[in-house]
Amino acid sequence: MPNLARMERDLARDLGRCIRDYELITAGDRVMVCVSGGKDSYVMLHVLERARRRSPVPFEIVAVHLDQGHPGYDGTSLEGWLEEQGYTYRIVREDTYSIVTDHIPEGKTYCSMCSRLRRGILYNVAEELGCNRIALGHHRDDAIETLLLNMMFAGSLGAMPPKLVSKDGRNVVIRPLLYASESKIAEFAALMEFPILPCDLCGSQDGLQRQQVKKLIGDLEERIPRLRGSLFGALSHVRTSHLMDKDLWKSVGLHQEVAGEPIGSEGEGEAEPDASPLMSPNKRLNVLT
Repeated sequence: MPNLARMERDLARDLGRCIRDYELITAGDRVMVCVSGGKDSYVMLHVLERARRRSPVPFEIVAVHLDQGHPGYDGTSLEGWLEEQGYTYRIVREDTYSIVTDHIPEGKTYCSMCSRLRRGILYNVAEELGCNRIALGHHRDDAIETLLLNMMFAGSLGAMPPKLVSKDGRNVVIRPLLYASESKIAEFAALMEFPILPCDLCGSQDGLQRQQVKKLIGDLEERIPRLRGSLFGALSHVRTSHLMDKDLWKSVGLHQEVAGEPIGSEGEGEAEPDASPLMSPNKRLNVLT
């Protein structure tokens, strides 16, 4: 049997590095941890609480679960677990399921509208609770899949940042598990026997684009063993001079010429990818792992 304590330390190390590298949490922060009832959010809450207890930097966490009115939903086990573990928590009940099913035709995916509704509710709850950080449980594989989804289906280059300020400036979203792999999270969650809640809305739909991309990555990984590490490493090694975004070129001065040569014209060879998970970070905050 895998060493549970070792697995916890590994996940705590991933979380601690991500927090330090991007200054996700600072002294006095009040963090709203979004707990969906899935494996990722359980692990995030567990490991973040471990970090809070050990950190010399004082911060608070509040667990929040959103009951979206799914048919057959029963969050009793989740609420009981939060109570048993002694967490400060809030259960929010908003029937977004009816709104989504009323507006999205049968056979179409619900993800876009569902996520917008959920995001708006959570932003408001964070403000009510006095939380200046909203922690989401996205991991390394989510970031990789989002990168490919945007490239393949949206024609854009972007993924999931470790820290994101909302458009209205009210909230700061953080993803402290972004360095952790889904396989590591899943194995730890299974050993911990968290009371996982099934997803009866998005997760029950077949043919979702994310599922297609996940399968594609799995197939490619059989031939390219370091694929996930390379894709994730690419997110932190962006060569702006080798891209074609005109607005980006102007914003960083790449449209100017140096010594008669356009910037970025040197070297057409391909560089060996670095699989490091770092994303050009700053290391300041010391959260113990």
